Amino acid sequence: MPDNISAALLSWYDANARTLPWRSAPGPYRTWLSEVMLQQTQVATVIPYFERFTARWPDFESLAAADDADLMSAWAGLGYYARARNLLACAREVAQRGALPDSEAELRTLPGIGGYTAAAIAAIAFGRRAVVVDANVERVVARLFALEEALPGAKPRIHALADSITPQERAGDFAQAMMDLGATVCTARAPACLACPLRRACAGFAGGAPERFPLKARKPDRPLRHGTIFWAERDGHVLLVRRPAKGLLGGMRALPTGPWTDSPPGLADAPFDADWRIAGAGVSHGFTHFRLDCALATATIAEHSGQVTGEWWPVAAIGDAGLPTLFAKAAKALGRGR
Repeated sequence: MPDNISAALLSWYDANARTLPWRSAPGPYRTWLSEVMLQQTQVATVIPYFERFTARWPDFESLAAADDADLMSAWAGLGYYARARNLLACAREVAQRGALPDSEAELRTLPGIGGYTAAAIAAIAFGRRAVVVDANVERVVARLFALEEALPGAKPRIHALADSITPQERAGDFAQAMMDLGATVCTARAPACLACPLRRACAGFAGGAPERFPLKARKPDRPLRHGTIFWAERDGHVLLVRRPAKGLLGGMRALPTGPWTDSPPGLADAPFDADWRIAGAGVSHGFTHFRLDCALATATIAEHSGQVTGEWWPVAAIGDAGLPTLFAKAAKALGRGR
């Protein structure tokens, strides 16, 4: 069965592969950049970022020379900001080495490259046989074998099953074919089984309910935290700060905030004393491990003689500040963003 599966899938891929910018001129740099950007992020979201990055920083050397703040601003809105810090660290290490390594083991020693990303780069960029399993591949494999074990506990079993059908030749194309199949045919809801090249081999289809798979354990509810975002305006400029390098949204330009706590913190840790007013609107944002509800506090001052850490950014150009989504939402809620 494995040979029949890989042959059928590769034949389908040759005729139906998605047109994606990182496939138009493949190579180690473009493969690495796209795979890092695609971690936990949809293809449609990644495409414009990838195109802007490759136009501005077309190779490891140019990216390695990038200013940290410029890169973080260019990444704004893509989320999971530790990826951006690791991206820069990795580019600098590769530039120092002279080339991106081609084995999974060596790739995993680089910043920001885990098991999946190492396998994807080794297979797609270097033609190595590697077992590449993302969320799309998990779904395809779970349905193909009608796997009754629930995720996330089923991950090792799914990896072993994916290994059993990965061919020696064209492993990179096979990996991309599995991803494309999951994204366009074997979708999470309403899979298009009649268009699937693996239909005859699929135990999930044979059982009449492929959409049951993969089984998933119930996720615990994410806790709710509260915070306050401060909008301080002076002479048409708003106060922005740089968040600490380590931690959530690390290194990003942002609006000042108070603590994020189990109950609303009010005006705790305001950037300075002023006539702060709580706006009627607030903003909510979901992070990986918790949800955040933020009140918005505003103040307009004529001048400020005290010591203020940060920069005064033109309000009219707030869209160019590269704010993370949470703070872009706050600016928009106050009628200052776009």
